[in-house]
Amino acid sequence: MSKRNITITMSALLAAAAALTAAAPANALPAGGPLTDVRVATHFDLSAGQMPENITLLPDGTADVTFAASRQVAQITPRGVTRIMATLPAPANGGVNTPVLGFPLATGIVHTSDGTAYVLYATGTADLTGLWRLSPRKAPQRIAALPAGGLPNGLALDGHSGQLYITDSVPGTVWTVPVTGGTPTAWSTAPELASTGFLGANGAKVHGGALWVTNLDRGTLLRIPILSGNRAGAPQVRASGLVGIDDFAFTGRGDDVLAAVNGPNTVVHIHSDGTSSTVLDATDGLQNPTSVALRGDDVYVLSAAYTTATDPNLLRARLRGHG
Repeated sequence: MSKRNITITMSALLAAAAALTAAAPANALPAGGPLTDVRVATHFDLSAGQMPENITLLPDGTADVTFAASRQVAQITPRGVTRIMATLPAPANGGVNTPVLGFPLATGIVHTSDGTAYVLYATGTADLTGLWRLSPRKAPQRIAALPAGGLPNGLALDGHSGQLYITDSVPGTVWTVPVTGGTPTAWSTAPELASTGFLGANGAKVHGGALWVTNLDRGTLLRIPILSGNRAGAPQVRASGLVGIDDFAFTGRGDDVLAAVNGPNTVVHIHSDGTSSTVLDATDGLQNPTSVALRGDDVYVLSAAYTTATDPNLLRARLRGHG
């Protein structure tokens, strides 16, 4: 897909989400906020479709990143060097039937301690849509098929149970499948996961005995208890008023969260009581942020430049007073 077509497609669709947030202005940046040493560490190639969508961090600070529009998975070294790990196979029809977006895209990513990466891929085709495994020195392999009419988006790993949780932004479903692969199970179809016309359930993380999920359209952060037998409890709204919220990370301080809010071009700090404040914005270099990751007090923020169409990048910062 050409740079022009990618930009037109994403701008038209994500502008709708951005417009919804205009009526809900974010709080001003607080003086002496939680982030310091903020800088853009790596710039990506927009013309090559390097729109970073999701991130997982390795122990040495290397970041594994999905590039949505190029169908690629890349590693970003601590020095900011980008290396392509894999390119997922293109659908025969070019992915024109991919729900909502109209082009194939790599989305959520996590990794296990043995270096295996798990990646979600949405193509609008039954032969490719699903969960893919990237093992060292092996070709990418699909290990779980997902409905072609959905848009698998967020991916979370429960390291204790070996279960993966997948948000599907179109039907508003959370799927679960073991890391060994197999047939996914619809874990939750609660109405709180549904979209209002664009994208619903989005980012996902396992934390404190629950799966936490964002809903981009509704602007909510949900906590869904993981009950015995891997059953889903009733969703609890833990934060609201954040239309455009994408993926997020816990800071290590209770239930505090740093979340990317795509349309308004901000990162917000969501406190355990559900209140939130803006801690990064466009003046810091954000270009439609999509996801956040933390390793100790090191903060990583990806920006895909979906609507700004200027500078997809990786921003880094430090979390003040961590621990």
